[in-house]
Amino acid sequence: MFRTILLFLRRRPPIGFTDVGTLTLRVMPTDIDFAGHMNNGFYLSVMDLGRIDLLIRSGVWAKIRKAGISPVMANATITFRRSLQPWQRYTIESRMIGYDEKAVYCEQRMVVDGQIWAQSTQRARFVRRNGRPVPIAEVIQVSGIDISALPVAPWIERWAADVALPPARGEAPSEWA
Repeated sequence: MFRTILLFLRRRPPIGFTDVGTLTLRVMPTDIDFAGHMNNGFYLSVMDLGRIDLLIRSGVWAKIRKAGISPVMANATITFRRSLQPWQRYTIESRMIGYDEKAVYCEQRMVVDGQIWAQSTQRARFVRRNGRPVPIAEVIQVSGIDISALPVAPWIERWAADVALPPARGEAPSEWA
C-alpha cells in the first residue's frame, strides 16, 4: 500500500495509453520469501503498480474513477526466468496489447539491465462501484482513449478462452477429475 500511495504522489511525465510505461523499483525486504529472493506472489503485486502508473500517466485513471469505474484483474499468466534478489533495482515495463468488447489485455515485464527476468500477460475488466461490469466501449467513451490500433491477437483470444472460469453469477463447483 505504501508504494501505491507514493505512486499517486509522484509527478511523472504523461504518456499515451498504448505507450510502454516504465516504473523502476527496488526489491524490498518485505518482498522476500524463505528462499531469499522476491516471492513469486509479489511479482504480480508490484505489476499492479506498473499498470496503475500507466493509467495515471495516460490520464485514464482520473477519468474512469470520476465515472465510478475501476479496473479489476480477470486473468494473469506469469513466466519467471530469473529471481530478483534483495535490494536489486528492476524496471516494470507495461504495455496494452489488445482489447475486446469486455476487457483490455496487458503485457508486463520485469527487466534488469535490458533483460527480461519475468513476463506476464493479463486480462483486465472494468467494473462500477456496485461490481457490475462496464463494457469496453463505455470505458473508451469515458476515458477518451483510442485503442482501435490494438485488436486482440489470436493467441490472446485462445489464452483468454482456455483460462476462463464460468461467470461470477453462474455455478463453478470445485470438482476434481
